[in-house]
Amino acid sequence: MAQVMTTTEQTPLERMLAALEWRVLEGRRTSLAPGERLRFRAGVAALAFVAQGRLIRTAESGCGELLAGAAVVSMGRAPVMLSAGEAAEVMSVELELTPGTSSMLERVPNMLSVARFAEEEPTMAAIARDIGKPGCEERHGTMGTICALMATTVVLAAIRMWAEAGCVPEGWPARSADPFLSRVLDAIHDDPGRAWSVAQLAEIGAMSRTVFADRFRAATGCTPAAYLGAVRIDTAKSLLAEGASVSETARRLGFASDEGFSRAFRRRTGLPPSQWRYRRDLPASENSTPPTAVQIAAIA
Repeated sequence: MAQVMTTTEQTPLERMLAALEWRVLEGRRTSLAPGERLRFRAGVAALAFVAQGRLIRTAESGCGELLAGAAVVSMGRAPVMLSAGEAAEVMSVELELTPGTSSMLERVPNMLSVARFAEEEPTMAAIARDIGKPGCEERHGTMGTICALMATTVVLAAIRMWAEAGCVPEGWPARSADPFLSRVLDAIHDDPGRAWSVAQLAEIGAMSRTVFADRFRAATGCTPAAYLGAVRIDTAKSLLAEGASVSETARRLGFASDEGFSRAFRRRTGLPPSQWRYRRDLPASENSTPPTAVQIAAIA
């Protein structure tokens, strides 16, 4: 009897992650005494896994604790500093995205963390515990090929867990399995500052305006204009968190004025941009928003 092979269609998130290509630069195992700091430099992405102990994000890296079993990913847009709250052991690896793929992660915060990584992904955690140990190349293959695959598998698992926990901007990545609508959603996310018209988006999706509007609402639950507005504000949060001024953010996202941007931002978040950034930078003890299981720190 002939075997019948079945394939499972990838979700948009899986397709996006599969398209990312990483190059592993260096892995290491770091033992920290209480109070010692671990620094991830700007210009290079990094993955860290807390094998033992407890780390604390410093003020410039956002507030909160990372207990054993947590995974941290730095996008490398700004330095990240972690301090040991007690004796800790951290497995880490520096990574570099190959040219042409980094733009896919522009809307991801500079630093993201998954507090329950080991609990939710025990197999990935077991791999993470090995990636920084000396002799990985000798044990797993010439030039560290297998070690590189191990490291990239773990970092993609961490990003996927973070994304599936609802931490990403609304609609990121494209939520539709419809390849025509996916092209439209990708276009919006790639250039949220553009003054998109329904006609332009319908053309990208190879549909008439009427068919496009109906299919878009069915897939996303909102109109193209509302979706674009949500993407702009979610993108604005990332830009503000990374240090962009209100004026620069408004200009990059296609708003006619700072006042118009502030009104739109406040309608969606309940706060003007400057106050939102101030509240975000407060220590956890001064901020009334309770922490979630998946902690995120976007570096200012």
